[in-house]
Amino acid sequence: MKTWSEMRAFPLAIRLLLVNQLGVNIGFYLLIPYLATHLGADLGMSAAVVGIVLGVRNLSQQGLFILGGSAADRLGARGVIIAGCALRTVGFALFALGDGLPVLLAASILSGLAGALFNPAVRAYLAAEAGDRKAEAFALFNIFATTGALVGPLIGSALLLVDFRASALTAAAIFALLTVAQAVVLPAREVPASKGSVLGDWREVLGNRAFLAFSLAMVGMFTMENQLYLLLPDGARRATGWDGAAGIVFLVGTLANLTLQMRITRSLKERGSRARWVAVGLALMGVAFVPPMAVAGTSGTGGGGVGGAALALVPVLAGALLLYVGVMIAQPFVMELIPEFGRAELTGTYFGIFYVVSGIAAAVGNTVVGWAMDAGGHGGAAWLPWACCLAFGLLSAAGVGWLHRLRALPVRAVAVTV
Repeated sequence: MKTWSEMRAFPLAIRLLLVNQLGVNIGFYLLIPYLATHLGADLGMSAAVVGIVLGVRNLSQQGLFILGGSAADRLGARGVIIAGCALRTVGFALFALGDGLPVLLAASILSGLAGALFNPAVRAYLAAEAGDRKAEAFALFNIFATTGALVGPLIGSALLLVDFRASALTAAAIFALLTVAQAVVLPAREVPASKGSVLGDWREVLGNRAFLAFSLAMVGMFTMENQLYLLLPDGARRATGWDGAAGIVFLVGTLANLTLQMRITRSLKERGSRARWVAVGLALMGVAFVPPMAVAGTSGTGGGGVGGAALALVPVLAGALLLYVGVMIAQPFVMELIPEFGRAELTGTYFGIFYVVSGIAAAVGNTVVGWAMDAGGHGGAAWLPWACCLAFGLLSAAGVGWLHRLRALPVRAVAVTV
């Protein structure tokens, strides 16, 4: 299997980080998608309280990415990765052990802070270890992350047959194992002494206007990726009248990712600039919403038996497949570009601020899509949310293309022989 042989070509540290990301996503997705149901149905909490608990977790992660990135730069990515996995172990265990609001809020804060620590640190470590093969390393990273996002909910669904606490304890156990694995296997690297202050680092990164513009241009990528968990599953359920149809969307995407990701990245890396392929990927992600938009509101809810349901699902699956391919084209090159906007000593800070800026922008984008789903449903315009995502993709692609024309994006160094 080419993906396996490609993985073995990387050093042990990168292989461990890939397995780590698989475990992180399995542990996360076997728990978090079912947390709202547990809080509301099992614990009898109001929708407002459920929203607070979920919002605190998200805010703790999105708002503190910058701290995780700076910690990786100044303390070393290895220690921050280990600390993040350990904190998530504690946070997920608290979800299993406590039913009161204070305990649940503490669990949300700890699990969110954990993600804020290890997400930028893992990417910074990966970028440093991969050298000139960053694109391939991040392509593999995407494969393992996507696989974990598929496997996690399947395990979570099975564990819920026992109860929610079984899911939470299993997730905590996974993160505990990851913590030990990182501590035992992940090599420590010398951290250069920092010359300035943390605030000085932040000012330097935030003063990089090209980097900020690029981060904002990525609003489309993050918004459209999130529709794999919102709009596309909803479209699959509406098309077929079957709740399990959403799982087929994830299965198709994961199989495509395993089969195509490395082929796509290797093929495109030496053909044209990275900015070009990022723009192409973003545009394709936008176009992915055209097939389901073309039949939105016309396919019914799975009338015509199994054959009719399968036929109605085809446009949604075609859209999902195009979306996954667009991500496969763009994401490795996006991850490769980020560290090259500034000094190597600030790689973690660049990743941290990138996720803060693009995360906030994507939250606005998701709000727009959610509004369009409601407005389209009430106004007989089922095509509206799909059209919004198409617009996000094309605007983001145009933004990256504009930055490329201005020569604002890093250019890959070419070795010259004398």
